[in-house]
Amino acid sequence: MAHESLMDQRPGTLLIACGALAREIAALKRANGWTTLDVRCLPAQLHNRPERIAPAVRAEIQANRARYANMFVVYGDCGTGGRLDAVLKEEGVERLPGAHCYEFLARPQVFAQLAEAEPGTFYLTDFLLRHYERLVVRPLGLDRHPELAAEYFRHYKKLVYLAQTDRADAIGRARQIADSLGFCFEYRYTGYGELGTRLRTLVTSQDALAWQA
Repeated sequence: MAHESLMDQRPGTLLIACGALAREIAALKRANGWTTLDVRCLPAQLHNRPERIAPAVRAEIQANRARYANMFVVYGDCGTGGRLDAVLKEEGVERLPGAHCYEFLARPQVFAQLAEAEPGTFYLTDFLLRHYERLVVRPLGLDRHPELAAEYFRHYKKLVYLAQTDRADAIGRARQIADSLGFCFEYRYTGYGELGTRLRTLVTSQDALAWQA
């Protein structure tokens, strides 16, 4: 039975990723021709219930362990308070370093500077901008009670748009959101930040191990 499981394993790597990074990972996979890389994305809505992230990642690891020789998790801690790292240690799977996707999209040094300059900062990425109504407005009830924004965001002073693409319409939309919340606005083009670099390193290392085998 164990022999059959090993024979069924794919030679490549499975990325278990946050759905908020699905488009960027897909673009990097196409651009680099990473044919040995498979991707499974968990729902981005898990960020609204971070206590569910670690169990969901564990379930995905266990469901695919017999099919893949290697797995890697593309999440930050994402508000799990260390619970995700505890699960990954138990399962023997690594993840991208960092607290959240803002950090590795902006790059750690830049993000640290932004956070130090204004701790009360609300961050948008391309994904969050596209799904702002679905992931922020409606879950918080702001479509029904816009007055709640003053309570939810009372400690925030600034909105920083960490953009993966350089589009005037997206910048305008992000500025509108900042204005609606009464925040100062800052635009930062990050591209894919360290995401591409770190995934490229991962794929290269796994391909090297496959050749050695």
